[in-house]
Parts: sequence; structure tokens; C-alpha cells
Amino acid sequence: MRILHVITGLGVGGAEQQLRLLLRHLPAECEVVTLTNPGPVAEGLAADGVRVTHLGMAGNRDLAALPRLARLIRRGRYDLVHTHLYRACLYGRIAARLAGVRAVVATEHSLGDSQLEGRPLTAGVRGLYLLGERLGRCTVAVSPTVAGRLARWGVSGPRVAVVPNGIDLARFAYDPDARPRTRARLGLPADAFVIGGIGRLVPGKRFDVLVRALAALPADCRLLLVGGGPEESALRRTARETGVAGRVVFAGERPYLPDGSPGPGLPELASAMDVLAAPSPEEAFGLAVVEALAAGLPVRYASCPALEDLPSEAAPDAARVPCDAGAYARALAEVRAAGPGPRTAPEAARHYCITRSAARLMDVYTAALARTVPPSRSPQGVSPS
Repeated sequence: MRILHVITGLGVGGAEQQLRLLLRHLPAECEVVTLTNPGPVAEGLAADGVRVTHLGMAGNRDLAALPRLARLIRRGRYDLVHTHLYRACLYGRIAARLAGVRAVVATEHSLGDSQLEGRPLTAGVRGLYLLGERLGRCTVAVSPTVAGRLARWGVSGPRVAVVPNGIDLARFAYDPDARPRTRARLGLPADAFVIGGIGRLVPGKRFDVLVRALAALPADCRLLLVGGGPEESALRRTARETGVAGRVVFAGERPYLPDGSPGPGLPELASAMDVLAAPSPEEAFGLAVVEALAAGLPVRYASCPALEDLPSEAAPDAARVPCDAGAYARALAEVRAAGPGPRTAPEAARHYCITRSAARLMDVYTAALARTVPPSRSPQGVSPS
């Protein structure tokens, strides 16, 4: 089976890194086209032996990219086209149809109740989304929560399949040797209580809540923010204004798969943390939360469909906290007072093993090629490969 994955960009982001991880486990011949930004994940894919083509799209209205993409698909003689992220889903579906490929699958990674990929939802965005959706055979939702949002938008239930994001459990397992080494590299005291925040530094992630919460916590507490984005300067300003600039570390964008980059990767950074705080009030899945659980971390989150779709006992040290600085300060103080626990992965993390997600996605591909869509199943119902 020859599959072309079309994605908007390949910078360090959850959807982009999830694609790379999936391609390591899919039993199919896969190639990738990125419309823009062939960043670090493109380099990682190339290192994995995956052919990556940069389409060189200039912007959302670069219609000249459409025939270029259609020609590329036609020349590649692909059995199926799989699109990821809004722009790639729109252009990729149209181009696939122009190239004569009818088996088109699209994954919806980032649909919230009020935003899509961090941007406010408008009537125009929704209308264009629904027009494009009809050109494919199946839309993959990364959680039942996203499937419900698609249904409320008017996407027919039989056209939606739930395939949860997956994680590499072994890669995220707690590494006691990496903990002191990573802390020393980042300038974090060995005995500090380190609060982690992982994700794009954009307004919707609400990392400002953690900066303000830090100001109400004891001096031995540090905040380690992993990610990059346009909100970094505002977060640094908030840290200065609240008097905690010296207690906040910005680690930048970090991959979670080895790619030859200098410095610690995301799993090593997770080993250096004592708790993961995720104040974003609106998520499609909550990948950072599940990765933190795989590292054995206690988690305090505002929104995480991945956990909300499972029984509470699957993640006993994960608790929901309102997106409020005072609430987070109290919750994190409680974690600090409780002291460290065993760094073992709970059942929730094992539910989202990448091999299960890859097996389910292959079911979706087979059904799309057969012009049917398999019934959606909960993460518990996915059989491991």
C-alpha cells in the first residue's frame, strides 16, 4: 500500500511529531509532502528514511500550489492520500481528487469548541472545512470528544473514525540518570520542585496562568516551559512583572524522537520535572498530558479528552484544575507537599500505545480503499498490533 501524507508544515508540534511516530509503526510505504516549513520534523523523517517533499506554498491563497500538488500525487501513483491540519486537508483533498485518487483520509488533530489550531473559529472557516470534508472518504478524530465536535458541525457520523494519538511508552519511561544531567544542563537546582509546561507558546495554551501561579509558590519552585511560539516574549514580560523571571526556564522546542539535535529531548526534560501542569482550557486530545503520565509524572490539567474518555482510576494521579492562577498555585502546592511518588506509567498511558493507534489507522485505510468506514471504537477497543 502506497500512502502519501500531506501536512501543512513540519516544525516541532504535536501533529507533526505524531505523524513521524506513526510512520515508524505503519506497515505501509509512506511518503510525505509538507506545504510549508520543512523544519526539524522533516529532518527527523528524512533520517528515518522517509521521503519528504517541500511544496513551497507561499500562503493560504497560493492557488498555484494546487496543480503542483495534484501533479505530484498523480506521478506517485499512490493508493491513498492522508491529510493533516487545516490547510493541508483543504488543498490535499482537492489535489487528490484532481489526481484521480478517491481514497482520501484526513486527521482532525486540533478542533476545539471555539478554535481550530489555536485560531478562532468563524463561519467562513467552518463552511470551507465542511466543503472540503465531503471530498474525502473518512475523517479521523483523535478522540471521541473531537468526534462529537465534528458531529455538532454536521459531519455525518459514519464518515468519522476515532483513532487516538499514540505515544512511545519505552521512550518516555522515567530515566533517573537523565534527571540530574538534564537539570544541570538547564541550570535547575538538584533539589528544586520543577513544574513542567509542554506545548506551543500561544495564547490558547494559557501558560501565563502557570507563571502567575509560580509567584504564589515557595522560592524552591521552578517553572520549565518546553516549546516555542509567538507568546514567549509576553510570557517573559509576565515573569518579570510578577518577580519570577529568575525561576522560569524556557527550554525551546524539543523533539521527542532522537534526531541528532543538541541538548535533551522531551522525554529527558520530562524526567527532570516533578509535575506536569497543563492549563489550556480547550484541547482535542491532550498529548502532553499522556506523555507526562508515561514518564510517571503527576498531572494537573484543565482539559484533556484523552483522560476524560477513560475511567478515573486509569490515571489516579491526574486531576482537573480550573484555568486559574490561584487554583493552580493551590493544586501545585499540594503536589509539592505530598512529596515524590513512584515514577511508573499508569494504565491511561498504556491505553495510548502507538502500536494500537497504528493498527487502528490501518483498519481505516483498508476501509477507505474498500469505500466503507469501519465503526468507531473507544481506545479500549483497539487491538494492539
